[in-house]
Amino acid sequence: MTDEGVLDQTANLLGALSLVIADRMADAMAEAGGRPESGAAALSALMSSGTVRLVDRMAESGYVQRGPGADGRSTSISLTEAGRAAAEHVAAARTGVLLAALGGLSPAERDTLRELMSKLLAGLIRGPGAVRWMCRLCDTGVCRGTEGGCPVGNAVRERYAVHGGDGTSADESRPAAPVRR
Repeated sequence: MTDEGVLDQTANLLGALSLVIADRMADAMAEAGGRPESGAAALSALMSSGTVRLVDRMAESGYVQRGPGADGRSTSISLTEAGRAAAEHVAAARTGVLLAALGGLSPAERDTLRELMSKLLAGLIRGPGAVRWMCRLCDTGVCRGTEGGCPVGNAVRERYAVHGGDGTSADESRPAAPVRR
């Protein structure tokens, strides 16, 4: 068992597994309903004025600041100190939910569950360049700091012979796309 409020690998894996299963259900329902894949919708949203309004609201709240992009057509967006604090509050909320979900398990049961979730996550990996990143809400430092590392990153490296160069999975090393004006 972990100290109260401290995210461990079992809780982190539970979050990743929950997210990937929810993603797969959403994709399956969208496909069954004849809708385009949600990844295409996300790409469209990034090109829309809605994204600009979202960034505007975050800037007005003091969470992000705009800066010059790589070229005259783009703008970089970075977190402010208040934005980092808000992101930390979001991560703490995630940690609380995950630890509460695991609260009824003994340390041995948590170890067993961690091993099983690692296998499940490795089996759910899609090919390189997949639309979604399985660990997008994870605290990736938790898994990297655990003996054996991240089971998703390990499986990607083994299965597809790719890596991020620093022990991360290929998706972890990919830079974020700039926001277009």
